[in-house]
Amino acid sequence: MNKSKLCFAIAVLSCLLLFFALDLDAYFTLEYFNTKRDAIHVYCTAHLWHSAAFFVVIYLALAALSLPGTLLMTAVAGDLFGLVLGSALVSSASTLAATLPFLAARYLWRDAVQERFGRHLATIDAGVEKNGAYYLFSLRLLPISPFFVINLVMGLTSISTTTYMLVSQLGMLLGTIVLVNAGTHIGRITSLADLLSGEVIASLMLLAVFPLVVKRLVVFVRARMALGTSGHS
Repeated sequence: MNKSKLCFAIAVLSCLLLFFALDLDAYFTLEYFNTKRDAIHVYCTAHLWHSAAFFVVIYLALAALSLPGTLLMTAVAGDLFGLVLGSALVSSASTLAATLPFLAARYLWRDAVQERFGRHLATIDAGVEKNGAYYLFSLRLLPISPFFVINLVMGLTSISTTTYMLVSQLGMLLGTIVLVNAGTHIGRITSLADLLSGEVIASLMLLAVFPLVVKRLVVFVRARMALGTSGHS
């Protein structure tokens, strides 16, 4: 491991250790937010854009390191900034947060993986080149997907950073809007589990399967049309 990779690993590990050593996770609970909610609202009203920028930085740090609190922060965005601005802030921050580990995997670990598992990675790359955008889009629609793992694995493939960011943002947008909208009623929420009801998860899972089904259907129809054309010639 070269010096830059070692420094990066130490920095990430230090952030994780400090977060839990200082019990910072206690500040990202629904109970704590409710005790400070009125004061936070007053500050956000008086300093909207400073609050929005601070929110993005905190969200970005939590999401990039897969720390506890991103679900709460998504709901809090709806409560503090409303549906439109809240969704825009979370969507931007979550996309950046997904891209950071993606780039880290690509530039820090891809060479090592290529050296040891080059043949297997070539197979994955071929699949990503063929169905990567559809596959990634479907994974992003699922609220139960291990996003941190997806970020790292996709960074090891040949998918372009631009495609990755655009597809990720689009794929996460619906779930973001649903959760931010739920956050606009956070005063009536007693647990964060209320944000992910069975109906919401089922709906998002159906939407996740939809683009792959459409792609398969298009391929099938084209094949049938080609077969019909060759049969008449």
